[in-house]
Amino acid sequence: MTAPSILTPGSRRGAAAMLRAAEGRSLWDDARRRLLRNRAAVASMIVLALIVLAAVIGPFLAPYRYDTITKTDVLAAPLVHGHLLGADSLGRDLLSRILTGLRVSLGVGVVATAVALFIGVAWGAIAGYFGGLVDELMMRVVDVLYSLPFIFFVIILMVTFGRNIILIFVAIGAVEWLTMSRIVRAQTMSLKQMEFVEAARASGFGRLEIIARHVVPNLLGPIVVYVTLTVPGVILTEAFLSFIGMGVQEPMTSLGVLINAGTNYMELAPGLLIFPCLVMAVTLLALNLIGDGLRDALDPKDR
Repeated sequence: MTAPSILTPGSRRGAAAMLRAAEGRSLWDDARRRLLRNRAAVASMIVLALIVLAAVIGPFLAPYRYDTITKTDVLAAPLVHGHLLGADSLGRDLLSRILTGLRVSLGVGVVATAVALFIGVAWGAIAGYFGGLVDELMMRVVDVLYSLPFIFFVIILMVTFGRNIILIFVAIGAVEWLTMSRIVRAQTMSLKQMEFVEAARASGFGRLEIIARHVVPNLLGPIVVYVTLTVPGVILTEAFLSFIGMGVQEPMTSLGVLINAGTNYMELAPGLLIFPCLVMAVTLLALNLIGDGLRDALDPKDR
């Protein structure tokens, strides 16, 4: 027979402290720990931080401005005349243009996603909480907008109101909110039956106050995951619009503009296509891996 284990007072206090720590650990603490254990997500966050840093300060440190034309450096090869990645068909430094284009593409991704986030969360939360006729009317609007071709709707907005970089932010964001509203609506319909919402309702809080103070804060998990997966989609949409000539206009540039221009010189100067494509691929891969890591970390089944 084995002797029964005896807990000393010190070991009892240690066990009690560990139990209290485990009980007091919040969902966000658990999610942070799981996210930091995901090596791919952590590496992607480091890479994305470097990319954002390059986009913010890179254009100021580059040896040339993105729009400086040099006739003697037309289609210059990499490392020629100080052009680290070469020059384009007008002699403009490719590295400077990639850094500027990266800044524009990231800006479109972040701002358009913020617009989609604001509209989608508000629309979906109100529809899901109010229910009934309000929900039916609001979601039928979403269904009608869903029936329109996505790119066609964006192009119509841009043709109607003119093409400028601010409009691109708003136009893409005004379309991306549809999926967000459906996600938020479904989550809200389940949350409004919870006890803490019933308690807030019994305490005399108004509907909009309950939505803002009790419902939306409890939707942050799926919202954060969806945002990280929306940004790369928005960047790709902007790249496609720029590729077909409906996005960012010269002399301003973006990754889509650079890729479009590079396709015209694939044989003479392949670097004009390869380098912007590599930057976009690495950026999108990092964003998607971070999104996957957040989805796994915030999954309540893994707690």
